[in-house]
Amino acid sequence: MREIVLDTETTGFEPSEGDRIVEIGAVELFNHLPTGRTYHQYINPKRAMPTAAFEVHGLGDEFLRDKPVFKDIAGAFLEFIGDAQLVIHNAAFDMKFLNAELEWAGLSKLPNSRATDTLLIARSRFPGAPASLDALCRRFGVDNSAREKHGALLDSEILAEVYLELVGGRQPDFGLGADPAPAAGSAAQIRADWRPRPRPEPLPSRVTEAEAAAHAAFVAKLGEGALWLKRQ
Repeated sequence: MREIVLDTETTGFEPSEGDRIVEIGAVELFNHLPTGRTYHQYINPKRAMPTAAFEVHGLGDEFLRDKPVFKDIAGAFLEFIGDAQLVIHNAAFDMKFLNAELEWAGLSKLPNSRATDTLLIARSRFPGAPASLDALCRRFGVDNSAREKHGALLDSEILAEVYLELVGGRQPDFGLGADPAPAAGSAAQIRADWRPRPRPEPLPSRVTEAEAAAHAAFVAKLGEGALWLKRQ
């Protein structure tokens, strides 16, 4: 199962009021394990960055001026997420912006059913408790010390750790799911290809004569219907 843990940074709160996405960060999971593949992109919003947004993200007009607009990166973004389920904290907010940007670019919207909302999961598991990303980091002991300002890729990496704890730990399926195919020639691939072979010689019995005699006497007391007698 492929999932994409995703976060966006924006100029404000409402695309209907002209606010735009300025950064997207995403982390790939396969069977609840990070694959190491990430997506990160700064985006020129084609509007002045409000002071409040600059204080939160640290992204200014000068920095964003030479970055591509969303329409120019939409293809690469959609290719990266593919048909994977999206894992987002407060998914309604990010999906609202992503779908607004996709619509402005003349592309199909993403169905809201593709989003797994970690905020709703946290509120369900811990009713009445703080459910912000920082609060969940404290609850699960996830290191977020580098999170001085909001950054989409860093936040998605932190959220991936929090999400795995929310769904039952780092390996909620106890490792029974299929892992991504290891690279050819790698140590993991060699281990995956290894198969046990029959022993050249059977191992000698470790049962002593006294133990064998005691077992035979015990079986004899069970009568002719004893399972051990039927298997002989």
